[in-house]
Amino acid sequence: MRAAPSSEAREIARAAAQWLTLLESGEATQDDQARLQNWRNSHSSHEHAWQKAQMLRQRFFGLPSVLAMATLDRPDPARRAALKRALGVAALVPTAWLIGRQLPLDVWRADLQTGTGEHKRIPLADGSTLQLNTASAVNIDLGARLLTLVRGEMALNVPGTAPLTIQAPYGRIIVSRSEVCVRLNERDCRVSVVSGAVRLQPLQGPEMLLNAGQQVSLQANGAGAVGAFDALLPGWRDGVLMAQNQPLGEFLRELGRYRPGLLRWEPALESLRVTGSFRLDNTDRILSLLAASLPLDVQSRTRFWVTLVPRKNIA
Repeated sequence: MRAAPSSEAREIARAAAQWLTLLESGEATQDDQARLQNWRNSHSSHEHAWQKAQMLRQRFFGLPSVLAMATLDRPDPARRAALKRALGVAALVPTAWLIGRQLPLDVWRADLQTGTGEHKRIPLADGSTLQLNTASAVNIDLGARLLTLVRGEMALNVPGTAPLTIQAPYGRIIVSRSEVCVRLNERDCRVSVVSGAVRLQPLQGPEMLLNAGQQVSLQANGAGAVGAFDALLPGWRDGVLMAQNQPLGEFLRELGRYRPGLLRWEPALESLRVTGSFRLDNTDRILSLLAASLPLDVQSRTRFWVTLVPRKNIA
């Protein structure tokens, strides 16, 4: 069985796919070529992903680049337009394949899924309510009173006394007359109780009770320390991303979960602070609001390739 790739591996594959799309678009500048070479040279995994992207391009579209460019130079407008469209498809097919292959099979087979930036609210037959955040997947077996979180983040509100169990990689969460948010991260599962109380059964260690306003991290070696939880923080349930004097880098990493493509920023921006409530249905507007309130500029190569840079002072 193929091991599920890390979020870093998925990000590298996305970057390679984006570079491929840019080069095939015919709009890459010499600076773009130099940045691509720097990216390839910066780590062996980058070069490996790039070579895979190149091989996929040849597999999905066998026309050699030199021949394609020669054909584009011909004066027949219809031929040139058709070939440009074909080149675009040739770039997009391996792009989708590269990104798609980074998702484990159980995500594709899940009963319910959300894409990047998508949010779902699902009423269950017993009166409970399930919500899925961006890029999430869950399996549902109401007969067994079991929900299995495969990927991402979910919220579950169970108003009745019949418990529902959430199965996560690092343990079980038993929910009755309570509301809980559960988020899978790279190496842990964060459980936050919005109301009521839930029972936790970690893979290692004793069962424990978690009350409203508390959260804990479940890991392979058991539960971490119980901490305080602000019930207003998971604003995604209402389509809102909230920040209270939050470092910009931390805020952007969270925002990136809701945006397709690449969101980058220069390290000098990491320590700027952000406060506010931002609607997640328009992440481009969030970036515009950040540029209006902080000393930064938004550079958009495409809708899916955005970089934030410090604003230059103009004397």
